[in-house]
Parts: sequence; C-alpha cells; structure tokens
Amino acid sequence: MARRVKNKNAASIQITAEQILREARELQEAKIRPPKQRITESAELGDYRLEKRKEFEDLIRRVRWNKSVWIKYANWEESQKDFDRARSVWERALEVDYRDHTLWLKYASFEMKNKFIDHARNVWDRATELLPRVDQLWYKYIHMEFMLGNYAGARQIYDRWMNWSPDQEAWLSYIKFELRFNEIERARSIFERFVDCHPNVGAWIRFVKFEMKYGDIARARNCYERAVDKFEGDVEVAKDLFALDHKFIAFDKGFGDAIYEKRRLEYEDGLRKNPLNYDLWFDYIRLVEEIGGDKQTMEDLYERAIANVPPSHEKRYWKRYIYLWINYALYEELDAQDTDRTRDVYTLCLKTIPHKKFSFAKIWLMAAQFEVRQVNIDRARKILGSAIGMAPKDRIFTKYVEMEMQLGNVERCRKIYEKYLEWAPENCRAWTKFAEFEDSLGETERAEAILEMMPKKKLLKKRSRQMYQTEEDDCPQEEEEMMQRRNFQLLEAAYKWKKNRIGIQ
Repeated sequence: MARRVKNKNAASIQITAEQILREARELQEAKIRPPKQRITESAELGDYRLEKRKEFEDLIRRVRWNKSVWIKYANWEESQKDFDRARSVWERALEVDYRDHTLWLKYASFEMKNKFIDHARNVWDRATELLPRVDQLWYKYIHMEFMLGNYAGARQIYDRWMNWSPDQEAWLSYIKFELRFNEIERARSIFERFVDCHPNVGAWIRFVKFEMKYGDIARARNCYERAVDKFEGDVEVAKDLFALDHKFIAFDKGFGDAIYEKRRLEYEDGLRKNPLNYDLWFDYIRLVEEIGGDKQTMEDLYERAIANVPPSHEKRYWKRYIYLWINYALYEELDAQDTDRTRDVYTLCLKTIPHKKFSFAKIWLMAAQFEVRQVNIDRARKILGSAIGMAPKDRIFTKYVEMEMQLGNVERCRKIYEKYLEWAPENCRAWTKFAEFEDSLGETERAEAILEMMPKKKLLKKRSRQMYQTEEDDCPQEEEEMMQRRNFQLLEAAYKWKKNRIGIQ
C-alpha cells in the first residue's frame, strides 16, 4: 500500500521541467556505434558481402511481406555492382507481390539507370501486361522510348494501351503525341476511336475543335451532325445536348438555323403541354438570346412567359415565376435600353403580385433602385412608400433609410424609423438602429429617449413569434427561435449601452 504524503506544502527548493530534461540529457550515455571497418583485401570484401547477405536473408525470412526490406536488399546489391544478384532480388520480390506497381517502377528504374535498355523493356512489357489499368506504368514506358528516340516503339505502346480503353487523359496524350510530329491523319483516326470509346458530349466537342483547327468547316459540321444525331432522345444527357446545340449554332449560323428551329419546336411542344414549367421558359429565352434574337421577338417571348400566372396564391409557387419578371426588366434596361418599357414592366409586375397574401421585397427594391439610376428620386420614394403601405418588411425600411441617408435627408430618415416602429413595435433591432442613428448624429438625448420607450423583454416574449410570422411566410421554426434569442441579446446590449452612456455623463 502506498504511503500517504502528510506534508503537502511546497518544497523549499523548486525545480523546473527544463532542469529535469537537461539533467536527463546529461546523464544519458553516449550511443554505442559500431567501429568503421576498412576493407583492404578481396577476401575481407567477400566475408563482408557474405555477412551482409546473410543479414538480409534472415530479415526476409522473418518479414517476407515487407517490401522495403526487398528494396534495400536490391539497392545494396546494386551498390556492390552485382547487377545479376540485384535483378534476382527484384524477381523474388515480385513473386511475393506482383500487384504492387511501385516494385515494377523501381525495378525498371534500376534497369534504366544502369543502361540495361533491353532488360528495362522486358520489365515494362511484363508490368503493363499484368497491370494494364495502372496508367503510370504506361506513361513511364512511353517516356523511356521517347527519350531514346524510338518514336515508332512509343506509338506501338500507345496502340497497345488504347486496346484497354483507358480514360480520356490517355487518349488525349496519344493525340498530343501524334500532333507533336504533325501527324494530322493519325490524330484524326485516334479521335474517331476516342469518341467511340468515350461517347460523351465533351469528347465530341474536343473532336470538333480539332477539326476546326486542323481540318475544315465541312469536317467540323459533319462532327456536329454526328454528335447531335447520336445523343438525340437521350434524357440523361439533355443538358449537355442543349450546350452542344448552342455551340453548333455559334459555330455555323447558317446550319445552326436548322438546329435552332428543331429545338424551338421542342420547347414549344413542351410549353404547350405544361405552360407553367418556368424552367423550360428560362431555357427557351436563353436559346433565343444566344442566337441574337431581335427586340420584338424577345419582348413577345417574355410577354408569353409572364402571362402564365401561377393559379395558387401561395408564395412557394411564385418564387420561380417572379424571376421571369426580373429577367424581363433587366433585359429592357440593359440590353434594349428602353427606360419607359422597363418602368412599365416593374409597374405591371407590382400590380400582378397579390400583396394582401404575400409580397417580394426584392421587386420593390429593384424598382426603386431603377428610378434612382434614372435620377428620379421622387418616383423611388413613391415606390418605397407604397411598399411600406402595402407590404412592409424589414429590408424595405432598411434600404429606404440608407437611400435617404445617402441623400442627406435626416428628417425623412426619422419619419421612416417612426413608421418602422409603428409597424413592428416589438422589433428591438429597429429600436436599436433608430437609437444608433440618433447617436451617430450627436443627438444623445433622443437616443436615450428612444431606448426608454423600447418595450421590455416580457412583451417581446409574447409578440416576437407573431411579428416574424407576418414578416416572412416561409421562415422555419429554428430561424424564428434564433432571431428571437438574438433580439433578447440586442435588448440587453442596448440597456447596457444606455447605462454606460449615463455613467459617462
């Protein structure tokens, strides 16, 4: 049984961890190293080699599976210039685990380093035959032949590799190899095999770019036609086919008219079956934009799209639809540069939204910002005022105050904050922002009075849930609770700020 320490007071002489380590270092005995052996005779050299080989063999007998032991053994034999024995060690290592491609790489590197080219070829041939899916073996073999100037041999290795249908990088490497020697026809034939092995849109686009650079327009058009025919009707690659069609149209406008007409009919048929498929409307509009549709065509298409109003007055059904209006307004402002038409689009959009059910603050703000860009401040104020009256939201009040602050209208900012607090008296963030606004103007008494009028925490607990439900229809429960906790924290911070301010004065 261990003795209990009765005196637990600190020792009179203290010692640090640094001192303990230093003393341990000083007391440590010097490492015993074997003496250096100097060999002067061939008999001594033979004894040394025999002893060293016995050590390696005993080690291999214990840990046969450890490849690092085999590698050290082979490297030691190589250092003794006994290449036959080193080669024998590598062969024995491969018998243990021939699936380890690193052994093949080191074995071939040994043969190449000592300029045994035929032996190295033999190693590479065996490695690529046993492990054809390891790309590194093929690359190293080809690199060796390329450095030796044996280009025909490198080409034969590439052909053997392609028979295993490798990934795209291998095919592209083969093509670059042929293009380096300006073998255009060989590269073309490899591309034909490439698109057969990897029939995807990316491979066909690479083929077309190759024909455009080294061939002619007719060959490139032929590639596009074959690609479109190949992927027609394949639902899984519909998006890639859409991108391919657009590249085709940009490549050859004359032939692209036929492709455009074909895709247009497909979109029209899909929209006839389901006119409320807004994603299809977006794709259709994008197609017309990319071919350079004129202003009248774009406006007619947008008008047809926005005419399909969601039948249900639920906000989740309107979230995609409203972006048709946004894109329409941006097109008129940026592309068509028609100010009056843009204003009409925003006005009609705001009339279409059922604000008694829900609203979109984004539309109100975009309409107001458009008027600001047109230096029509009165219209912008009218829009934001209507937004506050019809569909008040935090973002609208905040952005309205920012606009008036940039214009230097302090009294208008105060009126907006008063409306903000009338709409949401339980929102402590609004009270705090109003107080900070007054404090930034040097109106300390106003800021303190605003904080005095701020509702207490008990009132916040009763009303905060109702306020956030009216502010955002699709606000999840977790977010409401998080915002409520944040409001309590802001309220406590505001009171601390007020207390500190009074203490300073």
